[in-house]
Amino acid sequence: MKARSVPMAVLALALTACTGSLLQSSAEAPETYRLEGRAPADRGSRLPLALAVGRPRAAAALDTDGIAVVQPDSRFDYFAGVRWTEPAPQMLQQLLVGALTADGRFAAVMSAPSRVPTDLLLDVELRRFEAVYTAGDEAPTVRVEMQVTLVEARPARRVASFAATGAATATGNRRAAVVAAFEAATSQAVDAAVSGVRAATAPAAH
Repeated sequence: MKARSVPMAVLALALTACTGSLLQSSAEAPETYRLEGRAPADRGSRLPLALAVGRPRAAAALDTDGIAVVQPDSRFDYFAGVRWTEPAPQMLQQLLVGALTADGRFAAVMSAPSRVPTDLLLDVELRRFEAVYTAGDEAPTVRVEMQVTLVEARPARRVASFAATGAATATGNRRAAVVAAFEAATSQAVDAAVSGVRAATAPAAH
């Protein structure tokens, strides 16, 4: 099986298919995709703290490498012939670590569990990560929703809790367009999570 990342220039060249084709089974090995995300600019104001990002918790239907789709009649399914390179929560954890590192707020950002002591933990629940078709629409809208909670490690104390969401409508009913919409919606949600964490750790005004 050949894994491939999905920068926008490459996505336009991917194989096209209608909804039926995307959902049909195939004997061929599935194509695999990885969301790359986008690194935010370093906004400085660094704190001498270490942050650990937990692997997002998710329902079994989302804790998979299948690319989830919701049909107009609310049926939950997965696109055939394609999958993520790793389960969605694991992919989201890596994207959050990368974005929070690039943001520059913390002295260190790492994946949990970690052998290195940390000052803060980011607890994440992945609630939506799916392409949603509605009646009359030819292309789906990808919806990503995470509940994010920032916890002080010692003593265990909740610092902030908020939702981080993203949505993007695919430009067409093709594999490339759907994965590109996942890229856009996920980037929005990750950016919202980073901004929420930054706001929660802003110095108190005097």
